[in-house]
Amino acid sequence: MLHGSLWDKIILFALPFMASSVLQQLFNATDTAVVGRFASSQAMAAVGSNASVIALIIGLFTGMAMGTNVVVARRIGQGRDQDIHDAAVTSMALAILGGFFLIIVGAVVSRPLLILMGTPDDVLEQAVLYLRLFMLGMPFNMVYNFGSAVLRSKGDSRRPLYALMVSGIFNVALNLLFVIVFRWGVAGVAIATGLANVVSATIILILLSREEERFRVTLRGLYIRKTPLLDILRIGIPAGLQGMVFSFSNIILQSAINSFGSAAVAGSAAAQNFEFISYFIINSFTQAAVTFTSQNYGAGDLKRCREVFKWAILFGTGISMCADVAFVLCRYQLIGFFATDPEVIHYAVTRMTTVLLFGWIANSYEVVGGALRGLGYSMLPTILAIIGSCLFRIAWVFTLFRQTGTFESLIIVYPVTWALTGTMMVTAYLIVRRRLARQNVTGSGPAGKGNGSDGRQTEQ
Repeated sequence: MLHGSLWDKIILFALPFMASSVLQQLFNATDTAVVGRFASSQAMAAVGSNASVIALIIGLFTGMAMGTNVVVARRIGQGRDQDIHDAAVTSMALAILGGFFLIIVGAVVSRPLLILMGTPDDVLEQAVLYLRLFMLGMPFNMVYNFGSAVLRSKGDSRRPLYALMVSGIFNVALNLLFVIVFRWGVAGVAIATGLANVVSATIILILLSREEERFRVTLRGLYIRKTPLLDILRIGIPAGLQGMVFSFSNIILQSAINSFGSAAVAGSAAAQNFEFISYFIINSFTQAAVTFTSQNYGAGDLKRCREVFKWAILFGTGISMCADVAFVLCRYQLIGFFATDPEVIHYAVTRMTTVLLFGWIANSYEVVGGALRGLGYSMLPTILAIIGSCLFRIAWVFTLFRQTGTFESLIIVYPVTWALTGTMMVTAYLIVRRRLARQNVTGSGPAGKGNGSDGRQTEQ
């Protein structure tokens, strides 16, 4: 990451990450497809209506995983081997503790939160059951995500993909068994997902236990060090808060979607599968921007950080745009995998043509925010995202949507807020980049900014 050409390395890093994320979403989509085809549209709505709730509950710890990526990658660039090991082990201990905490949270808030969202009565009980069973697998989900972040921080995005492929195939097989053969419905897909999380976490732990000493993590060797923990929290909490607030605004939107009935919930859930795939394409280049920028900024190479940004935004925009257009062109065939009810199909197709066609715009704040976090600015993109997307979406629901009351007027808020947030994020990035360039000229840049007597950088 620190030497030679960048465009090919970014592609080689991003493609396995993209494949693993998209593959994970395809496996998750089987939950929706299997219950939609072999159970009922209400079961499909129960699974789909939980997406924003799950994102809200686990959002903070997902941000912590990004913090792990930044902190470990920064120390790699600085050549601090013992600090790398401390950060890796601390992050895994944090993952396990966080996972068990999420089990408790899921059990307590699942029903009140789904009721507050206005989940349709014919969906509520199945939605509560799915969410509670799903949350039981959170310790394993966290282990996979944090362990993958450690591996990706050193450029290894392939082995997390292999782990996910194995667990995903296991997930699909169990989905078919539990739903079609055992007739367990939403409980079956939730249990299948939890068991698949066990498989992926086990593989990641085996891989980390066989790493070289500075990256090696074993369950018996877990501990928490104050300095790497604070560094991970400093980067991870703002990123996690952004995800949580995003999810909160999406819960408000989901509540509005719920008002159209279970057909709208099911159709929206089907369309969201393709929005998630588009997002994961973007997120792969966001992670590339975070990791490459963190290492090169740690090494004091601002010019190379600018090159990372250029290639990440170019590839992310181009590839996600191609995917969005392809999905919309094939919308009826794709939705046919999930539903046969004409009303469900109508809502799904409406969402795809209104929202998905413009999904590539999200690069303007996702990739740019990743570059800012790689430079150590984690709170700034969080604040901008909260203002541009979250608060604006909530205001939209309670003003313009209430006046019109149509499904189209509700979901158009997504591309509108993507464009607004992206404009602010790009402006902020250019200002930060000029500021760092001036500091570098005066001798207080990456190599010396925030240094203590031991020559270590402080994250902002």
